[in-house]
Amino acid sequence: MATEIDYYEVLEVSRDADENMIKKAYRKLALKYHPDRNQGDKEAEEKFKLVNEAYQVLSDPQKRAVYDRYGVQGLENQGFSHFTDMSMDDIMNDLGSIFESVFGSGFGGGFGRTGGRGSQQRYPLDIETEIILDFNEAVFGCQKPIDYRFKTVCETCAGTGDKNKRPRTCPECGGRGQVYYRQGFMTFAQTCDVCHGEGVVVAERCSVCRGEGYTEEKATTTVEIPAGIDHGNRIRVGGKGNVDQHGRRGDLYVLIRVREDEHFVRDGNNVYIEVPIFFTQAALGGTIEVPTLRGKKELDIPVGVKDREQFILRGEGIDDVHGRGRGDLIVQIKVVYPKKLNEEQKELLMKLGDSFGVESTPHENLFEGIVERVKGWFRKEKV
Repeated sequence: MATEIDYYEVLEVSRDADENMIKKAYRKLALKYHPDRNQGDKEAEEKFKLVNEAYQVLSDPQKRAVYDRYGVQGLENQGFSHFTDMSMDDIMNDLGSIFESVFGSGFGGGFGRTGGRGSQQRYPLDIETEIILDFNEAVFGCQKPIDYRFKTVCETCAGTGDKNKRPRTCPECGGRGQVYYRQGFMTFAQTCDVCHGEGVVVAERCSVCRGEGYTEEKATTTVEIPAGIDHGNRIRVGGKGNVDQHGRRGDLYVLIRVREDEHFVRDGNNVYIEVPIFFTQAALGGTIEVPTLRGKKELDIPVGVKDREQFILRGEGIDDVHGRGRGDLIVQIKVVYPKKLNEEQKELLMKLGDSFGVESTPHENLFEGIVERVKGWFRKEKV
């Protein structure tokens, strides 16, 4: 393939196109030049290959970065092979994986990947577990030991699942693990009913792994929990996942769950706390001490503060897990009134109310004359 060809021009996108734009452009052009739609059209076939080659590069962040900086020559130096330099038979497997990533696993596109146990990994290398943290552990970070299980190839059957290490190729799907059917110009795939997608049939299952081809082992690792991590975040622990037949090991992903705190409520990097004050203090104002994540802070309460009024203490929230500053603490006032009053308290409050004069009866001032107006409405109805 000539190095002067621009992959961005091939997909008809700009150089700053994001992942979704690239995928959308690829989907459109792949359908346009699909061989099933263009039987016997060599030009469409070559364009189809080129579109897939461009997508293979631009959809991969690492390949795209190399291409943007060094062009096709840089990719060739890293061993990248061109679809356009290969026959249609040679590129079937590669196209199958690309089509699956864009159109979904049900879309075969006429290109069947060799599947099943003979050629594909039986289980994903990456695994996930979860851990539950207390509120303060998530806020300030900690170290947590984690017990988990990972898969590794069964040594007894060498990962075949067969006692004699000789599973047979599935006669129904030919080892692909899928059977194909056509609808219009498209080809669809579904899991083989005979081998259930394995691609092979086992004559006598291995007694150690029960025909699965792998065993599970227990492991413990200590995870560094960074300050500011939130509920639903994930932490990647490299090289702690499942192991394949070549000794390669995936990663362990730890899903974070955080228990709620009794008083503090988290919202991103900000924290809310409700502080109750007595109604007399709300009327008089003053300075109170409020709890923060790192101790106590003084807060000035203005005279006549309202119920649910909020005050912000800057920088008293949670550290951003990516190191982008710290959130705030939002204090929400809750005005508390007495549930019971003794005779002395009632008398004192009545005296206090009387001392304010008309201010103590705002409803009377607001609705003065409304009763007579309402009476007038009824008199008009009777006339």
